[in-house]
Order: sequence, then C-alpha cells, then structure tokens
Amino acid sequence: MQSERMTLSEIRAGASLAGVFGLRMLGLFLILPVFALHAPQLAGGDQLTLVGVALGIYGLTQGLLQIPFGMASDRWGRKPVIYVGLVIFAAGSFLAATAGDIWTAIVGRSLQGAGAISSVVMALAADLTREQHRTKVMAMIGSMIGFTFALSLVAAPVLYQVIGMDGLFVITGVLALAAIWVVKTQVPDAPMATPGAAAKPVAAAGKRMFLDRELMRLHTGIFVLHFVLYAMFLVVPVMIVNAGLELAAHWKLYLPAVLISFLLMVPPILYADRRNKPKPVLIVCIALLVAALVGFAVVDAGLLVLGLLLLVFFVAFNALEALLPSLVSRLAPTQARGAAIGVYNTAQTLGLFFGGLGGGWIAGRYGASVLFGVCAVLTLAWLGLAAGMRAPQSRAPVNRAPDFALGERGRT
Repeated sequence: MQSERMTLSEIRAGASLAGVFGLRMLGLFLILPVFALHAPQLAGGDQLTLVGVALGIYGLTQGLLQIPFGMASDRWGRKPVIYVGLVIFAAGSFLAATAGDIWTAIVGRSLQGAGAISSVVMALAADLTREQHRTKVMAMIGSMIGFTFALSLVAAPVLYQVIGMDGLFVITGVLALAAIWVVKTQVPDAPMATPGAAAKPVAAAGKRMFLDRELMRLHTGIFVLHFVLYAMFLVVPVMIVNAGLELAAHWKLYLPAVLISFLLMVPPILYADRRNKPKPVLIVCIALLVAALVGFAVVDAGLLVLGLLLLVFFVAFNALEALLPSLVSRLAPTQARGAAIGVYNTAQTLGLFFGGLGGGWIAGRYGASVLFGVCAVLTLAWLGLAAGMRAPQSRAPVNRAPDFALGERGRT
C-alpha cells in the first residue's frame, strides 16, 4: 500500500516547476503597473490602442501556441520543449528591452508570449506526481499566479524607478535563461514513449481534447477566471485611488489580501485533495467569485470594504487556480495530457487577452459597475456549467497516515 506522504522527488519537482512557471507569469504581470506610464516615451506610444496591443499581445501568442507546444511535448518530451520555449521567451525579453518605439515593444512582447511553456510545465508536473498529490503540486504552481501578481504590484514601480523598463525586461530574460539550468538540474526526468512511436494516437487524442464535454467545462472556467482578472484590474486601481490611497501605496492593500488569501485557501484545497471532493470546493469558490464581483459592482466602497472584497476574490481565485489544472490532469488521457493542458492554457491566456480588450471597451463605454456586472454574469454562467460537471472517479484507497510533507509549508 502506497504511502500518502509526498516523496522528496515530488516536492522537488513541484517547487522547481512552480518557479519556472512563475518566471513566465512575471513576463505577463511585471510591466502592468508601469508600462502605460512608460509608453509615451516610445515612438507611437501615445496611441492607447497600440499600448493595449503591447500589453495584450503576450496573451494572444501564448494562446495560439499552447496547444502546439503541449502536443510537441507529448511526442518529443517535456524538457526539450521547455528549453526551446524559455530561449524564445528570453529572446523576446531582450528584444523588448531595446525598444525605442511601440512596434518593437509589440514584437518583443509577442515573442515573449511565443515561449508558451506553461502547458508543458503543468504536464511535466502531472507526469512526476502521483494522483493523490497532484492537487498539492498544482496548488504550488497555481499559487504562483497570485504570488507573481502581488510581487509585480509591489516591486515593479520601485524597480522601474531604479533600472527603467529596459532593465525590467532584461531581468525577465536573464531569469528565463537561469530557469533552463533549474529544469535541467533540479527537475527529475519524466518517462515517455519512444519518440515518434505514438504520434498517431497522440494526435487523435489531442483532437478529442477539443470535444470532451467535461474538459470543456474546465477550459471555459479558466477562460472566464482570467477574463475577469484582467478586466477588473483595469478599474480596481482607479477605485482604490478614489478611495484615498495613492498609486505608490497600493501594495499596502494588495499584498495583505493576497498573502492572507494563500492561508485561507489551504483548508479547502486539503479537503478537496484528502477527501477527493474537488467539485463542492469548486462550486463554493465560483460562488465566492460571483459574490465578490457583485460587491464591487454595487458597493460604493471605502478602503476597508475594497480590501475585504479583494480578499474574497483572491481566496476564490487562488483556490480555483489550484483546482482547475489538477482536474484537467486527472480527466485527460495520459498519452495526451500535454495536449489537454495545452487547450486549458490556451483558454487561460486568451481570457487574459480578451479580458484586457473587452474589459477596457466596456469600462470606457459604460463604467466600472457595468464591467463588474458583466463579469459577474459570465462567472454565474460558469457556475451553471460547473454544477453539471461529472465528479472525478474515486481514487484507490491509500494509507491515511498524516500528510504534512507539503502542507502549509509547501505553499509558502
């Protein structure tokens, strides 16, 4: 009978892959607090539409290439594809660092996004962990989104003042190259079939990833979740300023909300994992998300209320970021896990792209309250889809010895 305790190899794989995934998210989040202020210094940067394209193009190229990268990793192996993606990501970072005009910045950002490794990283994490621990490892990776987002909000304005926008891009590129060493030396190798031997089964299974009803519920969910994230943070900073907190001090509100949310997400994640009850936790978290969005839409909030609404949002967001990829990895066939997670990450990054574009259009035309209302309706529709989800099959019984090998410490 297998022990329920995580092995050192599983902990090492989860921690190192979470770090690699976090580097990819830094490329997405680090410029958000400062790029709109920097853009007028670039030729053509006074056109807000082009500034929006420079911000969103990362998500678009990510979305277009997640599936090809995932399917390539199913055929040729996870690590080689991760190396290629990190090199492309670094090249885009260094190109963006040289930008003297908005078009060069757009090309650099699109090249950053073309290093679409997140689906491959998640597939490798699933390959290297047993099913009873997969939610924990996905929680480590999923939590990186909230952590890097909080880090970006706090660090980007300070770093920009010291090293400028080109320095931010150079740091991102250097860290991406360092991640190659991390993957090579710290991440265990995953077993795989002989290259090319399973090309046809993999391709056929990959096509089924588009049609599977249960997986599509999850892909729709991650699209909505990230649409909401990008859309709401087009207006939340303005709301905080209007409530009396200057932009330079926004971290005082964001950082506690994110850090406390990490602590509050641990009990539901452990419940979903140990009791094999992911569906009830999923439903509750989506409902919390709806409640937070309705609160933003209808409450004329002061700083305290805004802080509480952000806390509720991040508890739900971080828990969903952990649950959704774990469910995808459990429902997808092993031989096409990379393709399935590729579809998932395509939906995720396209949610960011369309959240930025659609959110900006709605907020500019109808105001913040309507934007939050639209986000709440989309999330409510997702809740309806999730309610009809088939719960994953029960796992084989395992030894119920105490499992604190990861626990709270693994999430900090």
